[in-house]
Amino acid sequence: MESLKKALDAFSNALKIEDLRKKILFTLAVLVLYRIGGHITIPGIDPQRLAGFFAQNQNNVWGLYDAFTGGAFAKATIFALGIMPYISASIAIQLLGSVIPTIQMLQKEGMEGRAKLNQWTRYFTVILAALQSWGISVWLSNIRMSSESVQGAGVLLDSFSSGAGNFGFRILATLTMTTGTVFIMYLGEQITARGIGNGISLIIFGGIVANFPISVYREFEQFVAGNSALFTEIAVIAVAVGIVAFIVFMEQANRRIPLQSPRRVVGRKVMGGQSSYLPFKVNTAGVIPVIFASSIMFVPAMLASWVPDFSLAQTFASAFLPGHVAYSIIFTVLIVFFAYFYTAIQYNPNDIADNLKKSGGFIPGIRPGRKTAEYIDHILTRITLPGAMFLAFISVAPLHIKDALNMQFYIGGTSVLIVVGVALDTLRQIEAQLHTKNYEGFLKHGRIRGRVAS
Repeated sequence: MESLKKALDAFSNALKIEDLRKKILFTLAVLVLYRIGGHITIPGIDPQRLAGFFAQNQNNVWGLYDAFTGGAFAKATIFALGIMPYISASIAIQLLGSVIPTIQMLQKEGMEGRAKLNQWTRYFTVILAALQSWGISVWLSNIRMSSESVQGAGVLLDSFSSGAGNFGFRILATLTMTTGTVFIMYLGEQITARGIGNGISLIIFGGIVANFPISVYREFEQFVAGNSALFTEIAVIAVAVGIVAFIVFMEQANRRIPLQSPRRVVGRKVMGGQSSYLPFKVNTAGVIPVIFASSIMFVPAMLASWVPDFSLAQTFASAFLPGHVAYSIIFTVLIVFFAYFYTAIQYNPNDIADNLKKSGGFIPGIRPGRKTAEYIDHILTRITLPGAMFLAFISVAPLHIKDALNMQFYIGGTSVLIVVGVALDTLRQIEAQLHTKNYEGFLKHGRIRGRVAS
């Protein structure tokens, strides 16, 4: 009860600060606008028939994609693609930065270089969104044809039943979904600039959280109908609480490198000589590797949707279903790769060592300069591996637990990890602003671990 009271007090304190209150309300308003768009169906779609198709094909390759869009994909709405094309474009630009000198130079040019790269990312997002939109429109057309041949009723409306009209639908759907993705990208950037937290992460957060109430209700319906035993429901709750607790524990874990500042005599006073530490989170990359890996895992489904009559492509895409052995192995490898890749981008040991040397700080027992950089790189390499394995385990294991317990709702570690990670990061930002106003925040004092700028 005391913890709940402190949380309510902290929320009340946040609303007392005018600037912070405006940021919170602006963020909530944008998220509400995003959810409204997730219910506006593309012209030419029969939502009820499409919902019936997804109900009969819950293990479709697009199931996880739909979870990231908050159900917008299954409803074929204007926001059906979500923010994933932007994530894919960001991955491509960052990967190209390791092989193309021009991008490498822009990455080192500070704010101006990042602004140029962001512009390139936006252009690439439009291209990817258009390609994915066309693939989805073709896929929807084939659902219509297969439905008509089997059930005598299609997903699309009658106005698009002819061959020419079918092409018109594809063009309209492509333009609509591409525009929707660009608008979501704009909303995310507005949250980052004028709201609280990372806008892109909060957009994904909003989509995932939107599915939770419906999933819990479906699980409750199964229990009331007698299709699920009490022991199973208790196990489901225990698994859910355990996953969240484990994620929070790992998100707060860090490795502290001791630092020492030299003593200086200024007049009659002795300055410096204090001990501090350099904190590195065990999960140094946060939820970014999971988001990046997830976006890559959607590619086979997207490519297969372009060639629906090619059986080999459909078989290949089915191997990327959540819970499949191939899916688990490839997903794990991608998460580990992106964990090391993103950590290498985020932390530059040479820059950290140079900054310590310029400020006069040093690591006890380690020479300043190159030796310090090598030591920091060694520490980062060692702590990134358990962090990456944690991300892989929490993203893959719950999929198999879901099948073992026959759970009706998706409690995937990927979704929970993103929700918990984004929530903690947003709370830290609110906490920091509360502390500047001498207010007690949501988290315990001393639990906030700031990242060292590379």
